[in-house]
Amino acid sequence: MIFGIGVDIVKISRIKNMKSCDKFAKKILSDKELSNFNELDENSKISYLSKQFAAKEAFSKAFGTGISGDVRLKEIRILRNENGKPYMHAGKVLKKHMDNLGIREAHVSLSDEDNYVIAYALLER
Repeated sequence: MIFGIGVDIVKISRIKNMKSCDKFAKKILSDKELSNFNELDENSKISYLSKQFAAKEAFSKAFGTGISGDVRLKEIRILRNENGKPYMHAGKVLKKHMDNLGIREAHVSLSDEDNYVIAYALLER
């Protein structure tokens, strides 16, 4: 059963034109995501950060709450498997919240084209 669906689109130039992408990255990324971010070249950092932000926003919409309460940006961890497929790994606080809501599965899809990144998130009970 579907609990929620979320979608978000990010204009890449919005991230690129920030005063400090590194500061923004530290604000929204988990330790593992930040480690991945720091290993990238400058152009890849912008794309990665755009995708991470879009995915986190999409998940916050799937929860129906936006970024609030137990749904925090750093708790929504968007990682990649060995084939590059993105997946959501909840932090401890968010995992407990998901368990309380009966959410068993989380799915994410990311795509980019020219100037935009789009993310879809789906939560299942």
